[in-house]
Amino acid sequence: MPNFLIRRPVSVLVRRPGRGPVLVAAAATLALLVSACAPTASVRDEAGDRLLVLTTFTVIADIAREVGGDHVHVESVTAVGAEIHGYEPTPSDLRRASDADLVLENGLGLEAWFDRFVAGLDVPTVTLSDGIEALPVVESVGVEGEAPPGDDLGAPNPHAWMSPAVGAHYAHAAAEAFAAQDPEHAEAYRVNAERYAGELLAVGETLTAALAEIPAESRVLVTCEGAFSYLARDAGLDEVYLWPVNSEGQSSPRRMEAAISTVRDRQVPAVFCESTVSSDSQEQVARESGSTFAGVLYVDSLSEPDGPVPTYKDLLTHDVELIIAGLTGAAGTDSVSRPSAQPASAGAGR
Repeated sequence: MPNFLIRRPVSVLVRRPGRGPVLVAAAATLALLVSACAPTASVRDEAGDRLLVLTTFTVIADIAREVGGDHVHVESVTAVGAEIHGYEPTPSDLRRASDADLVLENGLGLEAWFDRFVAGLDVPTVTLSDGIEALPVVESVGVEGEAPPGDDLGAPNPHAWMSPAVGAHYAHAAAEAFAAQDPEHAEAYRVNAERYAGELLAVGETLTAALAEIPAESRVLVTCEGAFSYLARDAGLDEVYLWPVNSEGQSSPRRMEAAISTVRDRQVPAVFCESTVSSDSQEQVARESGSTFAGVLYVDSLSEPDGPVPTYKDLLTHDVELIIAGLTGAAGTDSVSRPSAQPASAGAGR
């Protein structure tokens, strides 16, 4: 499993409004930030003496909870199942942010609203993807011709957390951000991050080991959205998709034709789609190419606590196990049923 993204100690860039960027090294110790806003009877009271951390979406929230443990109260701006890229923050979100000690974002253009959201707040922010090797959005394998207007080809692919190695980087970055704000518990944060990063890396190692015997010609990951570049890179898979990230979520005829041809010609045994979009187009690819639609993958959001992927580690494990089953021929057309759409709900704290 690649470990080139894991650096110890990790340095994080804490941005403080009005003061410019401040680089905080692993050994730095800063006083706990006192919010400039008067506390309200809200998450600040619920957090008590713990560090209050606001994240932009549920995956980062779960990473923060694992690293923070009992010393951190975590809230997510966006709810389960919410669309992240074009989200419109609410007055309630702004109140929670003004109470927070720290705000964590993914970066890489995922949260198009983030800079506006924090512009008027006196709260430090950290971009967890700082320091990783970002991959560009590239055209799907087999597609020829000019990309349609609106495609983000060449821009950074924001779905970096789909690599367990990057998830481990996020964990270490969160630990250093927490340590900078709460030096009293710095060691606990770092110990938690080390344990958690090891668990995430083990998931990735399972994927690479299980796919090692698949012939190079059939080493293709076929999804609806091009959101799996980092996972495909880790596992040595070519990536075929029906639409790029941050697009309108609709396949073009040329991408459909390219996907069908690639799957048929390279004898790819299974294709997949994401849980938040219709799988109709991908099921058509499976039918016309002679492949199998092996089920749905999770990317942008966790599920509700009683759902199939209530944690980030569960999300990675679910996706990895499904990909292994599909590409090694263990999945059948009826082996994985499509779950119902996850309803949006308020972000939960811990």
